[in-house]
Amino acid sequence: MIYLSAALVGAILGSVIAKRRKGKLADIVQYAVVFAIIFALVGMIATVVVHSVMV
Repeated sequence: MIYLSAALVGAILGSVIAKRRKGKLADIVQYAVVFAIIFALVGMIATVVVHSVMV
């Protein structure tokens, strides 16, 4: 569940950054998707680490 939350936060953060830079709709969507992927990957690593420590 960590990676889903991280992906959502990444998408929101990416869209906010693109809007601040006065991006068009395509720019906003691209930033949101890229940030969501990056944050989801970091969240997956965090999930694996947490589960490894817990077991």
